[in-house]
Amino acid sequence: MKPAQLWKRYQDHLCAVSQVGFSLDISRMNFGDDFFREMAPRIAQAFDAMVQLEEGAIANPDEKRMVGHYWLRSPERVLFPAIRRQIEQTLDRIRAFTKNVHEGHVAPERGGRFTHLLVIGIGGSALGPEFVSHAFGHPESPGKNRMLVGFLDNTDPDGMDEALASMPLPNTLTMVISKSGSTKETRNGQLETRAAYEKAGLKFARHAVAITGEGSELSETATREGWLDQFPMWDWVGGRTSELSAVGLLPAALQGVSIDDLLEGARLMDVATRSKNVRKNPAALLALMWFYATDGRGTKDMVILPYKDRLLLFGRYLQQLVMESLGKERDMKGNAVHQGITVYGNKGSTDQHAYIQQLRDGVPNFFVTFIEVLRDRDGPSFFVEPGLTSGDYLCGFLYGTRRALYEKWRESITLTLPDVSPRSVGALIALYERAVGLYASLIGINAYHQPGVEAGKKAADALLALQKKVVAEMERRKGEPLTAEHLAQSLGAPDQAEEIYHLLRHLAANPDRGIRMKGTHPPDVMFRIVG
Repeated sequence: MKPAQLWKRYQDHLCAVSQVGFSLDISRMNFGDDFFREMAPRIAQAFDAMVQLEEGAIANPDEKRMVGHYWLRSPERVLFPAIRRQIEQTLDRIRAFTKNVHEGHVAPERGGRFTHLLVIGIGGSALGPEFVSHAFGHPESPGKNRMLVGFLDNTDPDGMDEALASMPLPNTLTMVISKSGSTKETRNGQLETRAAYEKAGLKFARHAVAITGEGSELSETATREGWLDQFPMWDWVGGRTSELSAVGLLPAALQGVSIDDLLEGARLMDVATRSKNVRKNPAALLALMWFYATDGRGTKDMVILPYKDRLLLFGRYLQQLVMESLGKERDMKGNAVHQGITVYGNKGSTDQHAYIQQLRDGVPNFFVTFIEVLRDRDGPSFFVEPGLTSGDYLCGFLYGTRRALYEKWRESITLTLPDVSPRSVGALIALYERAVGLYASLIGINAYHQPGVEAGKKAADALLALQKKVVAEMERRKGEPLTAEHLAQSLGAPDQAEEIYHLLRHLAANPDRGIRMKGTHPPDVMFRIVG
């Protein structure tokens, strides 16, 4: 199109949410004039499904659960008085606990104040909190944060050592987040952190707070040991939509982020995304653009490019929200559909020096979402040359890349935020939560269950149970060199020789495990226990 035509298309298809200073530009998506008319019946059904969801319909039939993350920022809309009270009381408790920590009324075992926060969680119990913490973190200027926050979000021992080494444990509050309390990565992090406190001569319980489900293993442990406090995780809030529950609000509040502004931004975006006027509903427009771009079958990848360092982790957060919600084998009718949209992205303009070359000239298997932030920095700008600042360059790179892609018929969406503030970040979270729900309705899948995740956990549990049997058999035959195939036969599991080989190779690479390995050709490698 000619510049004048694109300018008109931009005006025709711009959606603004003035309450949060947000806008969505879909003018560089090449949908035809009839697209919205053709999609009208589908989006109308999606709107109806969303109304039912917010009214408390069972959205996860596998577990007979409602999905109520929208209630978290508007408890007055909840039709169930008990749930409304739970939300309001939890918010009050978060505010009170945070105030007591900041003022020193909740204090470390040896006195003084908590200055650092270590968050232990994984998946939805870490990705959202990490995103928000990074967006508002000022590690180079601690005075801007009430507490400095670190994360332990994996079961990698080396990563645990690094995270714990950065925490002054006598003044560190540790938060353990797990709905069931049995998630192995989080449990391992908790146990290793507990050991670190004990090694430092400290009582873990005097520095610990839990966010967990009622009656969970973690809740029972926290109660029995007298942890500082515990906060709820509810069945009707999934992990990937839990950032505006205690999971995300408590660490944000302790860091010094205004959780009231986070919630207000989300509430205002919810108001806008409840509109049944598609052209004024940014979540509906996003969902429709995803449908258009991927043919409703996930045929293209979603590239997220925030041109702001503080939004670096937004792509990682969206990976779970989008891919865990939409990556499904079957639709609501039980038909095999293998749905999903792949999400990746780091930040601009860094990515212009990484994979933009392929996006412009390579395989056209993607669409881009640019995220623009209008405010450059808190203070006055420095001019890197007459009339131009670093922020001007960032803006130029964004729109230059957008133009360069469109010249090759590569499509893009542009989101514009006024700043990186709790209010705008809350709105961004709410926007994508709603877009995911609407898109799932458009393609007829259930966005609120994740059987694939559970399958992976069960397979891992089976392998670790096998490892225990293998080591026990090697102990019985201590000193005897054995191949993986020998052990598989001994255990009556001849089809698991490969798994046994991988498990033993890992153990042998860690000298303290007492297993030695000799050889390089897998079927001939000998393992034996020593010591």
